[in-house]
Amino acid sequence: MPVNAGAQEGWKGVPAMRILAVANQKGGVGKTTTTMHLAAVLSEVGRTLVVDNDPQGSTTWWAERAGESLPFDFAPGTDPGELSRLRELPYDVVVVDTPGSLEAGDVLGTIVRQSDFVLMPTEPDALSFTPLMRTIRDLVEPAGVPFRVLLNKVDPRNQGEEEDAKALLKQANLPIFEAVVRKYKRHKDAPIHGDVVTQYRASADTYKAIDDYRRVALELNAIWANGLAKAGAN
Repeated sequence: MPVNAGAQEGWKGVPAMRILAVANQKGGVGKTTTTMHLAAVLSEVGRTLVVDNDPQGSTTWWAERAGESLPFDFAPGTDPGELSRLRELPYDVVVVDTPGSLEAGDVLGTIVRQSDFVLMPTEPDALSFTPLMRTIRDLVEPAGVPFRVLLNKVDPRNQGEEEDAKALLKQANLPIFEAVVRKYKRHKDAPIHGDVVTQYRASADTYKAIDDYRRVALELNAIWANGLAKAGAN
């Protein structure tokens, strides 16, 4: 039985279902962490399902550690070609963790084409931008799916890191989230503890960690609501 299906109201002004793919062919950029923590925040305002389509199974391992404590529903190993059928289920958003390798390009391409939006986490490192650009050029842009890049693992002690990375991404004319996710040790430990950001024990860093993902969620919701408003005006 779904943990929260039908238990919460969906977002106002947003259609009943959105499929959000978290994608980047470069490994280590934090796709699984983004998937799990963002889904936790999204589940505070809507019915949320996480789908693990990464053969490495990191999201599944994390979910198994959490057991019944996750604030959203979880589905491992869903056929990427069947993602569109999830629209028949009573969820407001489905967050899909995708493969992070060049060899899985066909699978990732299928997921992107089934999705409504692609969130692309990347580290604030110039060397990370080449595989990011390749993923966008080869898989995302040909599918015609809206996307936005999220700066992840930003060092909160390095004040210039965020600005420099955003400048490089803007020079490449890439759409980016204004919100960023900073790097905290608690994020690294979360899979071991089997918890997500909304379940962290209260502290100053915990407040900042939750706030990062809430800012991303608010920006994402604004993007979707604005897209719906534009569609209604046409």
